[in-house]
Amino acid sequence: MKIDRKRNAIAGTFTGVILKIFQILVPFIIRTIFIRTLGIDYLGLNSLFTSILQVLNLAELGVSSALVFSMYKPIAEDDHEKICQLMNLYKVYYRIIGLIVLGLGLILLPFLPKLISGDVPSDINIYVIYLMNLASTVLSYWLFAYRNSLFTAHQRNDIVNTITVFTSFTTYALQIVALLTFKNYYLYLAINIFGQILLNIVTAIASKKFYPQYKPEGRLPKEERKAIMRKVRDLFTAKVGGVINNSADTIVISAFIGLELVAIYQNYYYIVSSIMAFFTIFFSACTAGIGNSLIVRGEEENRQLLFNINHINFMALNFCCTSLVCLYQPFMKLWVGEEYMLDFSFVILFALYLFAEEISRPMIQFKDAGGIWKEDRFRPLTAAIVNLTLNLILVQFIGLYGIVISTIASILFIAFPWLVYNINKCMFRLNVKRYLMRFGIYAIVIIFDATVTYLIANAVTIESGILTLVFRAILCIIVPNALFMLFFSKTKENRYLVDTCMGMFKKLKRQS
Repeated sequence: MKIDRKRNAIAGTFTGVILKIFQILVPFIIRTIFIRTLGIDYLGLNSLFTSILQVLNLAELGVSSALVFSMYKPIAEDDHEKICQLMNLYKVYYRIIGLIVLGLGLILLPFLPKLISGDVPSDINIYVIYLMNLASTVLSYWLFAYRNSLFTAHQRNDIVNTITVFTSFTTYALQIVALLTFKNYYLYLAINIFGQILLNIVTAIASKKFYPQYKPEGRLPKEERKAIMRKVRDLFTAKVGGVINNSADTIVISAFIGLELVAIYQNYYYIVSSIMAFFTIFFSACTAGIGNSLIVRGEEENRQLLFNINHINFMALNFCCTSLVCLYQPFMKLWVGEEYMLDFSFVILFALYLFAEEISRPMIQFKDAGGIWKEDRFRPLTAAIVNLTLNLILVQFIGLYGIVISTIASILFIAFPWLVYNINKCMFRLNVKRYLMRFGIYAIVIIFDATVTYLIANAVTIESGILTLVFRAILCIIVPNALFMLFFSKTKENRYLVDTCMGMFKKLKRQS
């Protein structure tokens, strides 16, 4: 089967951006209504159970990625029988995974009170709430989930994204009405279960319409099943590392500090994670181009390409970190009020967290484009274990500070240098000492730019909170970007950035 990869990639990227904006803005509105109608403790409880279920989803192990990868060849060869066999295997695996998640979830029931420090809202039953969340997760595996693989394998993420926007909009709209009208958390969760059912059913109907020739039937040969499980094994460690990093912080805060701090922490983290989502979208779109460059260009050219993309990444980080330092607190004051704000020292830590998380992004895209997953498989798991260990130790001495510092330390001292080592060993030679010095120079420039911008912003007092945000946003657009361009004006990487921007501008001008 011939697949229009360019068209599908453009459509998938466009709808992906629309979906991501939707998934940031609408949940932001719901979080705001949640706090106003039910209170901060309910939001903390909701965040805790979401994190617990992310851990339970480890049972998936990366099965979907391995099976979708296994579909590429039979789709290219129009091997309908093999695709049907893979779908059938996927269906069986997901039923088993659903049972495992259900079993592990029920085993956790007696331990729920141990995961919550302090009191919970008096008008709810945490066991019922937890079971409702668990039901939503289990249904996501049992209800036709295997049919989603057809869209992914055919590179039709645009269809998946469109369906997700439609079903999410329906779910969010009903949840907003439920919160504003009834102020009932049980009803809110019931709508969430309905939304999951709706998503799975609509996806199944769409997959039958687009690909009616594929049905889950037949049995894959034993050797091919073993090959798929080997892929699952290689993906497992990365998945475990990601889940621990995304979920451990919330669970540890709840167990040692309390639900209110969970919600306050998650409000701040929500902003940072939204910024990181756009870094992911942009760099994911570059992966195919990097892969092509690795094939057709020599080592020196690809090394310079990495330096060029690093430069673009650091310019974006310069702007984003400066914006966090200058805009975080005024925004949080407008959004949730001073009662639910953290100290300014946490703003610095979250900006550092964003920096630490994203400095590796270009290298990760090179790693994925070069296919060195096996060599890199223990890195995210080791970093996650270090993060969790430090979490459990430091939270008892310095509280919430320990949670954020643990994450930053595990990235900067474990995950990042290990990735540099893997790139140097498996892809192309780097002068590691000089390469790391580049990162140090970029870090110093970002600290300087953020400090200068913050001092200018603080020197001007504006009574209106909204006008303060607008003024500081304009400063963040102008000052750090101008300083960054000034510092690096004579570098090869900056000339590449300017030439690329000028080329895009000229192209747009010709088209208009």
